[in-house]
Amino acid sequence: MDDQDHQISTVTQGDEGFGLYIHWPFCLSKCPYCDFNSHVVDTIDHGIWSQALITDLETQSARLAGQGRMLTSIFLGGGTPSLMAPNTVAALIDRASDLWPTAPDLEITLEANPGTVDRDRFRDFKLAGVNRLSLGIQSLEDRALQFLGRVHDAKSALAALDTARSLFDRFSFDLIYARPGQTLDHWEAELRRALTLGSDHLSVYQLTIEQGTRFFGAYCRGDFTLPDEDESADLFLLTRDILSDAGLPAYEVSNHARPGQESRHNLIYWRGGDYLGVGPGAHGRLRVDADGFRATVAHRRPESWLKRVEDTGTGLKEESHIPPRHRAQEMLMMGLRLAEGVSDARMRRLTGLGLADIIDRDGLSMARSEGLIECEKGQLRATDAGIPTLNALTAALMVI
Repeated sequence: MDDQDHQISTVTQGDEGFGLYIHWPFCLSKCPYCDFNSHVVDTIDHGIWSQALITDLETQSARLAGQGRMLTSIFLGGGTPSLMAPNTVAALIDRASDLWPTAPDLEITLEANPGTVDRDRFRDFKLAGVNRLSLGIQSLEDRALQFLGRVHDAKSALAALDTARSLFDRFSFDLIYARPGQTLDHWEAELRRALTLGSDHLSVYQLTIEQGTRFFGAYCRGDFTLPDEDESADLFLLTRDILSDAGLPAYEVSNHARPGQESRHNLIYWRGGDYLGVGPGAHGRLRVDADGFRATVAHRRPESWLKRVEDTGTGLKEESHIPPRHRAQEMLMMGLRLAEGVSDARMRRLTGLGLADIIDRDGLSMARSEGLIECEKGQLRATDAGIPTLNALTAALMVI
């Protein structure tokens, strides 16, 4: 397909934003629960990787020329992006800022793991342009960190948080719950300790066992057990209650923030906005014309991705057309994860279809009668009772 076929004159951009995701695929070790595209290698040629990422960025951005997008966020994820050379981070941010007009409050997030950063490195990332950190803490207890296969201990996690707090106005950290043997009292104590650490944003994830991870084999062998469905539900509800009472309500199923401190980049995904994916395994979603959208997927293996960039200027492996109806359905699935729900007006602006065009009326009637869903002022949202049943609820609402 000719590049011109991908281009439209302008893109109407609302509060969903436009984001750039950059994937750094390398880690010091592979966590046993992780199914992300991460790889452990002995050495990294930072010069080669810096140039390849910039080349991929430039090639993909050229295909969006003249579409009028304003960049609202950059997210450097992984892997462990805090292993990147700070000058690579600076070069990518500078080049992205050259390629697009940027929002005055451009959010630039870098994921970091304790043990891969020190104060000088944090400062270098800040000087490079990073203004928000996302720290992979996962637990504040040494025993849990050992079980989760983390390379840091609780002491280094607290030190990383202290350094982040001293240098950045905005930082977040992750915790994992529903671990083996975890009780409500145990989890409540850890959560309350987390609330003393000064972050305005927390991402709190239930431990799940994904096929292809080391935990999958161990779990199947019976090496450990997890809390059952009822216990996990109680832990989930306890999390929401404690964090909400502390002023960090859930604005998404697993993400909590003080008002105004939500992750702007992740809101792009959940609200159905456009985002460009750069780096091994990165995905993208972009409006291309009045008839649909383009989904992009890059080669996952770092060496394959590098070779593809050398040969063609981009590491993309697949590009596919997403019809407006399919994209509207994606917006429903993602948007119901948000406390604000799904905006009918936004869906119509982005896809030309409204909620009434994609929702099963009988399913909606049933969900409303059971108190699982509510619709008010053009917003369809899951209730507190509906959130724990979100997968089944979404399936019931979707017109096949």
